[in-house]
Amino acid sequence: MTTEEMLRLKGTRFAPYIQLATVLIGKTRSGGGNMFRHQLDTMAILIDYGHIDSVLIKAAIVHDVLEDIPDFNHNLFFSIDYEGHEVYELVREVTKTPDETKPAFLTRILKSGSPNAKILKVADRISNMISLGFVNDMEFVGRYTTETEQYVFPIAELVDKSMLKELQSLVESRRKHVTDFSKIKSEEIHTDSTDFL
Repeated sequence: MTTEEMLRLKGTRFAPYIQLATVLIGKTRSGGGNMFRHQLDTMAILIDYGHIDSVLIKAAIVHDVLEDIPDFNHNLFFSIDYEGHEVYELVREVTKTPDETKPAFLTRILKSGSPNAKILKVADRISNMISLGFVNDMEFVGRYTTETEQYVFPIAELVDKSMLKELQSLVESRRKHVTDFSKIKSEEIHTDSTDFL
């Protein structure tokens, strides 16, 4: 982060948004950790890539609140600061509705999402792809990497080619992980079966 970027963010009030996000502390993730930490990871990814719009950063901090806490009082957004309404609208934009399939949701972001919604979704997916390294359900990892390639690569292509490059690298490494895991399992099965001969 440059000094100029730091000065742009210096007066931004993040603490109230972080406090809102603490409702996610009890929501565990299959890769370990919890949803609260994932919000902050997503924020860090945005800063890492130089996306420091204050509404975007604030939305990253709370981007899963509406989806993961169905009875969350959205009016809390409006009392934080003058950007609360914009933050809420951006969070709503990147929230999958109960009647949406994942492909429909990601296609909606691609085709009609705002630039900030697209950037936030790509940062969110980078964080999720990193977490996949700790997931042992290889069927899920395989599906998720394919979904990322099919639906999220095109979004990243539109908004940030550097983020796309990281996503491509993550997909490649996760596919290798699935292949290596399958080889190990196959060898274990082969070894177990020869033990009885």
